[in-house]
Amino acid sequence: MDQIEWLEKWYQQTCNGYWENFYGIEIGTLDNPGWYISVDLKETQYENLKMKEILWEKGKDDWMRCEISNGIFRGVGDSLKLRQIVQIFRNVVESK
Repeated sequence: MDQIEWLEKWYQQTCNGYWENFYGIEIGTLDNPGWYISVDLKETQYENLKMKEILWEKGKDDWMRCEISNGIFRGVGDSLKLRQIVQIFRNVVESK
């Protein structure tokens, strides 16, 4: 299962009639260019999940940063890092 399919299934399993109305997942683009993903873990079994910040900076076209802060997973990266960001989120969730 690829990362996007996994994220779809994770979202489907996390939706409970409440969470998706107040929290959720945001995926968007940045102007430098790049991607951002924000996954609100509040009101889920993962709300107390911790991870060490991941910071990858190899140049203006090769960078990524992921962290969990205040119950929110945040990942940003260059235009080729979307799947890697989702994979990092997946690894953290599956290690719980």
